[in-house]
Amino acid sequence: MWIVKLGGSLADTMDLQSWLGVLACFGGGRVIIVPGGGPFADQVRRTQELWNFDDRMAHRMALLAMEQYGLMMAGIRADLTPASSVEAIENVLGQAGVAVWMPSAMVADNRGIPENWDLTADSLAAWLANRLKATMLLVVKSVDTEETEISAVKLSGRGWVDPMFPIMTAHASYETRLMGKHQFDLMERMLLTGMQGGTLIRTGLTGVARSQTRPSGRRKPHSHHG
Repeated sequence: MWIVKLGGSLADTMDLQSWLGVLACFGGGRVIIVPGGGPFADQVRRTQELWNFDDRMAHRMALLAMEQYGLMMAGIRADLTPASSVEAIENVLGQAGVAVWMPSAMVADNRGIPENWDLTADSLAAWLANRLKATMLLVVKSVDTEETEISAVKLSGRGWVDPMFPIMTAHASYETRLMGKHQFDLMERMLLTGMQGGTLIRTGLTGVARSQTRPSGRRKPHSHHG
């Protein structure tokens, strides 16, 4: 089972259609797409700044932003199926389909998940990978890197993933990799042959400040939410 988190930054590019095509055609029976928040989460940020409501409400609105992006994906490709529970995901995969995760039902009232902007779709993808005992987590971002491997802590320090990501992946039993937005052809080869690709993310908490290991109070929204 592979979890593929597609960044919200792909939402207004043709790369999104290419990624969805590869995953729909070659990921049947094993791929679950986790949508970012994209422009829908950006609107949550702007509205929160205007009306100053708390992070708990913004978090729940951002979950719905992920679902809007996911529904858009399913609208682009009719062979992608939205799924909001473990049972629904398993049913889609059992029918050789590709699932698009709708997170609200599984996440909104989960006390183990911080309700602030330190946690975004990156960490939620890791949480889902933990929950489903996935074998692979692929995080697709609009970044370019020639590094063969990088630590989750360093990724978070660069702002490429959210602050909670190193914590959510600290005890990962799955392989975690970073891929750029133009690497959909590589993704196809990985699905077809099992070859390794992208940048290996070294998981663990080395270098994470103690204050980062517990939920924080309200802060400025993370620039890569969703």
